Amino acid sequence: MSPRKSVAETAATRDRIIGSALALASTEGLEGLTIGRLATDLAMSKAGVIGHFGSKEALQLAVLDAAVERFTRRVPARAVGARPGTERLTRAYDEWIAYMAEGEGHGGCLLTSVAGEFDGRPGPVRDAVLVALGTWTAYVEAELATAVGTGLLPADTDVAQLAFELGGVILAAGQSIKLHRDPQAPARARRAVARLLAAP
Repeated sequence: MSPRKSVAETAATRDRIIGSALALASTEGLEGLTIGRLATDLAMSKAGVIGHFGSKEALQLAVLDAAVERFTRRVPARAVGARPGTERLTRAYDEWIAYMAEGEGHGGCLLTSVAGEFDGRPGPVRDAVLVALGTWTAYVEAELATAVGTGLLPADTDVAQLAFELGGVILAAGQSIKLHRDPQAPARARRAVARLLAAP
């Protein structure tokens, strides 16, 4: 076996483990990930699974990175073509709400679930969640500031407060979709976002 093929196969196996772990974490949470369960699901040995990461925490961080990448491709990336400001944010939130409601094997948005799971647990996973959500908040506040600067929102708009309220809509939507199985939740969330971003 050539070194190049060996590296490619190792990378493919790692990706397969992360994919399986991402699906499992969407229903069991990151703490619910067990090396034994993954090994069984993937028909691998426990040593074969953990050997790609070194520790359960490293596996959790790799899964979180994959969740952030998936979120980025699905939400802000799909809003790029929209007009900066409220139109772009409306598109982005619409994508996020759709992402939470779809049955793509991810059981909703893992990023928001992990934020709740690790909000009181200091450590690298919580730190990584904070960075990811901080990046999103910066994105939202930048688009809101653009909307204020172009007159789409009033000059006295409290950008940080509005970003906070939009975040509350997403948290409520996630709970209604996953916990309550409310079929009206996506539509309610979109109406709430539209109301918050509407010009006076």
